[in-house]
Amino acid sequence: MDTQEALDRAIAEWLARAHPTPERAWHEWAIQGVALLPLGERFAAVRMASEEVHAAVESSDPDQVAVCLGLLLGGSIIYDRRVTGGTYYALIQGHAGLAWAYDDVAKCLGQGAYLGVPRLDRQQAPGTYWLVPPRYEGDLCAPRSITALVRRGRSRLAALSEI
Repeated sequence: MDTQEALDRAIAEWLARAHPTPERAWHEWAIQGVALLPLGERFAAVRMASEEVHAAVESSDPDQVAVCLGLLLGGSIIYDRRVTGGTYYALIQGHAGLAWAYDDVAKCLGQGAYLGVPRLDRQQAPGTYWLVPPRYEGDLCAPRSITALVRRGRSRLAALSEI
C-alpha cells in the first residue's frame, strides 16, 4: 500500500468511526457510495446555500468554487446536488455545533442530525460528492471563516438585488 492509499484509508476509518457501527458506514459506501453518518460527536456540518456561496466567491464554476472554498475555509466540504440549486456542507468540530451562535447566518447540523457523507473517491457529480476532500483525519473548517463567507455572499446578493 502506498502512502496516499494508507492516508486515504486512515481518513476513511476516521469518518466511519462517526457511525456507532463503523462497518455499517463501510457497507453503505460500498453499496451506495454515500454513508449516512450521525453528526455532533466526531464532526458537525454547517449547511450553506449554493446561491450564497456562489455570490461570495463570485463564481458557480465547480472547479473555481472548490479552489476558493478550499482556500477560504481550509477544511473538508461536501456538495449535495440532490436539492434544487445544490447545498454545501462544511465539516466543523463536533462540539462547535453545541455552541454555534450563527443559525441566522448558516444552520449548523449537530447532535440528532445525520449527513450523507460520500466515499472518499466520490469527488465529482453526479449526486453527493466531496468538493474539497479531507486531506488528513480531522480536516475540518474554521467556523469564523464559514460565517464570514456566508455573510459576504448575502451582502453581495443584497447589493445585486438593489440594482
